[in-house]
Amino acid sequence: MATKGSRMSAATRRRVERSAGALSTGAIKRMEANLDWYRALSAEDRSWVGLVAQAGIAAFIAWCRDPSAQPHITADVFGTAPRELTRSISLGQTLDLVRAVVDVVEEDVAELAAPGEEQALREAVLRYSREIAFAAAQVYAEAAEARGAWDARLESLVVDAVLRGEADDSMQSRAAALGWGSVSHVAVVAGATPSGDTAGVVDALRRAARRLGVECLAAVQGRRFVAILGGVEDPLAVARALGGHFADGPIVVGPPVPHLFAAGRSARAALSGLGAARAWPEAPRPVLADDLLPERVLAGDAPARRMLVDQVYRPLAASGAALFETAAVYLEGGGGLEATARVLFVHPNTVRYRLGRIAAVTGYDLAQPREAHVVRMALAVGRLAEPAQRPWRRGVPGQEPVMPPSPDGNPAGAELEAL
Repeated sequence: MATKGSRMSAATRRRVERSAGALSTGAIKRMEANLDWYRALSAEDRSWVGLVAQAGIAAFIAWCRDPSAQPHITADVFGTAPRELTRSISLGQTLDLVRAVVDVVEEDVAELAAPGEEQALREAVLRYSREIAFAAAQVYAEAAEARGAWDARLESLVVDAVLRGEADDSMQSRAAALGWGSVSHVAVVAGATPSGDTAGVVDALRRAARRLGVECLAAVQGRRFVAILGGVEDPLAVARALGGHFADGPIVVGPPVPHLFAAGRSARAALSGLGAARAWPEAPRPVLADDLLPERVLAGDAPARRMLVDQVYRPLAASGAALFETAAVYLEGGGGLEATARVLFVHPNTVRYRLGRIAAVTGYDLAQPREAHVVRMALAVGRLAEPAQRPWRRGVPGQEPVMPPSPDGNPAGAELEAL
């Protein structure tokens, strides 16, 4: 049996050299017959694979002259093909290529080796195929590392563009390169940056999101850790599941948007909420940015102020003077049915009925302290948004005040019918 440092005879080497072309052709035919992925390749990629097979056999012949020497397999074999080939065929498919070449050589050992050197040639082929396999792994590892570094930079640029609201052509091309061109149901989550290596923090969050079946782009920006989630039906539930990857403190979930190129709105809301969340110490973790509208208004967030006016103040004002005045009096009086009824000269059941109508119109239940706080803030910012000359103290701004009830104190009209 040959040792590691033994050399094959010149006769065996000459036989292998004369058969190099036939061996390459045999390896290609074997791949065409047995490997579906090879037949599915483009003509250009098949030609590159053929060159790799030929280079592998040529490098084996050169190595046979001195098996104890360290072969330069990566440059000699895989240097003939472009690095883009690693995107066309996988590492497993490359090993299929190596196996096809080895099988062809092993089948012809009896004809290739000089008499008595069959075992030595067979061992040389097996040792060289091991070196080829390790070299292939090195090529793919280097390609993956380079691609990972490039993808990480692209990811950081895309996240930064989203945070700045720059949905331009460059962002679109970068997002497409990351596979986000068609991702829908997007939401931005912002929290505090955990301790540890930045790349490790981002990778851990991305792996956790992948286990949940969610697409994820993430970036660390100083003390701020921002994630863009794609393919999410319930962003709050996903953020709750990923909460352990953020540092202690609030986690704010921006409103869902249709796609990445509209994610700037979600990002602005999430970052605004993150900055204002400390004004509500009892806020849940995570919390929706839209649940932080009062705190965001106090922090000077103009979009939050407009949302309160559009979603609460204007619908309430449009619903009529009775509901508007009831909401104002109920909130100013500390939330008592009896006290509100006395001020409005109506029955307490009328107040109760109107509160139900207010909840239906605005989506907020004034009997809940937090929701009452939201409506109180909406009334304040809405009054400030009205022209200064309009009266607003009683009834809806610009409308006549509510007429007093009948002398017996019973509610009238539609309210009486509802009771």
